[in-house]
Amino acid sequence: MSRIGKKPVPVAAGIDVTVADQLVKVKGPKGELSLNVHPAMSVEFDSAAREIKVARPDDQRQNRALHGLTRALLANMVEGVAKPFEKKLEIQGVGYQATLAGKNLSLQVGFANTIKLPVPAGITCTVPQPTQIIVTGIDKGVVGQFAANIRRVRPPEPYKGKGIRYAGEQVRRKAGKALAGK
Repeated sequence: MSRIGKKPVPVAAGIDVTVADQLVKVKGPKGELSLNVHPAMSVEFDSAAREIKVARPDDQRQNRALHGLTRALLANMVEGVAKPFEKKLEIQGVGYQATLAGKNLSLQVGFANTIKLPVPAGITCTVPQPTQIIVTGIDKGVVGQFAANIRRVRPPEPYKGKGIRYAGEQVRRKAGKALAGK
């Protein structure tokens, strides 16, 4: 049995869950999310205990993998509609900065052109300082993917540490060229 899969997902008081066939909808104070569950998995919502339970038909390899995955996705949905997910990014480098213009995030990170990234629907992006970006939203996958797309524009390089990194990320530094001829 999957240790993660067999744990029920607790649902807080202000969150509504509906299960119809293979479609699970979760509605909370911050928004609404839905998930099409794999046909092999069975999901049921116990309204008395206020928890979601996921079951699998047998112990085949794919069903074991889907069991834990489905439970984790449902837990992220329940958590996201109650309190949105947040990713913080930092920009390091002389002249490197970010600005927000409407629904586009503009990055000036050492290239000749300004990189413009459209902010996906359901995501709010804030720039409290020109060197900080905060991505928030109720869908954990979309928040993480957009933050990864921002970081991919200019990942931190190992010699000077310049680039876009997650807040608190440790970048392994390398020594530069040593003096020759000594």
